[in-house]
Amino acid sequence: MSTAEPLVMVSAADAVLNALPHPVVVVAADGKVVDANAAAEAFFEVSVPLLRRQSLRDLVPFGSPLLTLIEQVRARGAAVNEYKVDLGTPRNPGDRLVDLHVAPLPEQLDYVVVMLQERTIADKMDRQLTHRGAARSVIALAAMLAHEIKNPLSGIRGAAQLLEQSVSDDDRTLTRLICDEADRIVKLVDRMEVFGDERPVEREPINIHVVLDHVKRLAQSGFARNTKFVEDYDPSLPPVLANRDHLVQVFLNLIKNAAEAIGENTAGGEIALTTAFRPGVRLSLPGAKTRVSLPLEFCVRDNGPGVPEELLPHLFDPFVTTKPTGSGLGLALVAKIVGDHGGIIECESQPRRTVFRILMPKYTATGGAEPDGAPHLQGDH
Repeated sequence: MSTAEPLVMVSAADAVLNALPHPVVVVAADGKVVDANAAAEAFFEVSVPLLRRQSLRDLVPFGSPLLTLIEQVRARGAAVNEYKVDLGTPRNPGDRLVDLHVAPLPEQLDYVVVMLQERTIADKMDRQLTHRGAARSVIALAAMLAHEIKNPLSGIRGAAQLLEQSVSDDDRTLTRLICDEADRIVKLVDRMEVFGDERPVEREPINIHVVLDHVKRLAQSGFARNTKFVEDYDPSLPPVLANRDHLVQVFLNLIKNAAEAIGENTAGGEIALTTAFRPGVRLSLPGAKTRVSLPLEFCVRDNGPGVPEELLPHLFDPFVTTKPTGSGLGLALVAKIVGDHGGIIECESQPRRTVFRILMPKYTATGGAEPDGAPHLQGDH
C-alpha cells in the first residue's frame, strides 16, 4: 500500500470511525496523513481529502510532543499516551489542550493511529462546579453581611446626620463623607444580597436574539457608543429556557466588561455577539439522575488586551477583578445566574481575542430543559 493511498476500510468500520466523537488520524511512515474521521475534519478545520495531502507536521505546532510520541510508538511497537498537550497553531489559535493516545496499527506497523481527546469542555465543567461552590460561599457571606453590617451602618449614618446640623462648615465635609461612605457600603451589601436569593428562577421560552439586540441597543446608547458591534447569529436557533431579565443582566454585564476592556477612545474596538447550536454537550445537574443537554452556545468576544493569565482560572470567583475601582462581584453574579439556569460559562482569553462562552439548555415542548435521551458526540462529563 502506498503512503499516498487512503487506508481502505469496510463501510461498517468506516461508519464506526466517523461516529467517534474524538478526532482520529492515521499517519504513514513518511509522516503523511493517510486517513481521518469526521471529528478530525472539524478539529483541524480541513476536509479529509485535504488532510490526506498534508504531513501531520504541518498541522501541529513546531516541535510538538505528538511527533515524538509517534516515533516512540514506532520504535517500541506499543501504545503511548500523553495528557494536556497544546495543539494550538496560527491556523487554529487559542489553547487547544488535548489528551493524546497513539498506537501502532495492527498488521500495518508502519502506520500509526492517533486519537485526540479534547479537554476543553471537561475542564470548563470542572471549573464551573468550582465557580458554583464559590457562589455558595458568597451566599453565606452575603446573609451574614446583610444582618451584621446594615444595622450598625444605619446608626452610623444617622449619627453623622445629627452631627451635621451642629458642626462648622469645615467639619460638615467630614460628616458628609461619613454618610457617603456608609451609603456606598450599603450598596455593596445590597449587591451581595442577590447571591442569597435562592428562590426558583421563573423561566419561559426566550428568543436569545431579541435579548441580544435589546442589550446591544442599551450599550450603543451609553457605555459602548464608540464600539463597533458584529453579529453572527444562527437564525434557526431554538428558544432558550430562561428568565429574560436575568439574561439581560448577564449579557449587559459581559458587554460592559468588554467595552471597558477595549477602552472608550480605542480605535478599532470591536465586540462580536455570536449564537450557535452545538449538539453533544451534556451536564449532570446536582440532585438530578438524568443529564441535561446544553446545545445552545452564546458568545461575547472582544478585541481588547485580554485577561491576565494568572486571573483567568479565578475570573468568576467573588472579589476577583481587573478594574481598579471594581468590586469583583459582576462576573460572580453572572456565573450564579447561568448556573441557576442549568448552564455553564467559561472565558478564553489572549491579547486581542477574549471570548466569554455560555452553554445553556434549549426549551422543549414539555416546558423543561432537554434531557439527555440520545447519544452525544462530545463533551461528555
